Amino acid sequence: MFSRFGYLFRETGNNLRRNTTLFLATIVAVWVSLAMFGSAIIINDGVGQATGRWSDGIQFIVFMKHDATPEQYDEVERSIVENPEIELVEFVDQQRAYEELLEEYGDENPAWLEPVTPESLPPSFRVRPISNDAQVITDIAVSFRSKPGVLSVQDAPELLNSILETSQKISTFILVASIVVLIAAILLIINTIRTAVFARRNDIEIMKLVGAPNWYIRVPFILEGTIQGLIGGILAVPVLFLLNNILKDFVSDEDLVLLQSLLVENSFVWNTSIYVLLLGAGIGALGSGFVVGRYVDV
Repeated sequence: MFSRFGYLFRETGNNLRRNTTLFLATIVAVWVSLAMFGSAIIINDGVGQATGRWSDGIQFIVFMKHDATPEQYDEVERSIVENPEIELVEFVDQQRAYEELLEEYGDENPAWLEPVTPESLPPSFRVRPISNDAQVITDIAVSFRSKPGVLSVQDAPELLNSILETSQKISTFILVASIVVLIAAILLIINTIRTAVFARRNDIEIMKLVGAPNWYIRVPFILEGTIQGLIGGILAVPVLFLLNNILKDFVSDEDLVLLQSLLVENSFVWNTSIYVLLLGAGIGALGSGFVVGRYVDV
């Protein structure tokens, strides 16, 4: 039994060495396609989180400058409270903003949180207008942008439409490109296994004549394709973490504090990595299985 398993892995290794160029080309194609596929998943999940933060009914947020005076705070708050189109207002100081940030990402202990302090985050007014009309909300939000002491104003319709439109284009492009490259990777796997089958056709005929079982002949080729796909998936995993870290660095600027909800937790990246590994091994096994079923007639 052990000698049979030794033969399977030995033959798999020999097949990989015989087709080194095709083997490497296949791994690169699988790596690129799976990295792009995983990136599209991460981007889509980040957008879902960004839109989810408005689920409590907040429609726009007025961020105040760090050096805003008490008088400017009072003036902005009075303008909000006295506006008949506004139903609810809530002030969020720097400490609370920091605590919410820790609550959302603190469990992951991300490195980008280390330099963040309560003093680095802008205080804000969270506002919910009475109307649900996007244009009305935007008009109200715009009226606060020119007030003294205001750093920026982000309203849900404007921001979410921009995020959704941009991210949808990006994720769709990445997804389509990943599928195209994935198809190319599957074709490379098929070509690699077919070349290995043709190179060993005399050995296969001999094994048929001596009564070797079907699995004994086919498994080395299926293992070869599975290993190619799995290695490509393994190489794609660091790319996913790199993408998430790049996003974290990008939104660490205080002017982009609202976009921090686009970030996904490391646990989600790990889960995505598992799917990527399984997909890589799966396409390798399916591609090689197709060739074995067609060209190894036992």
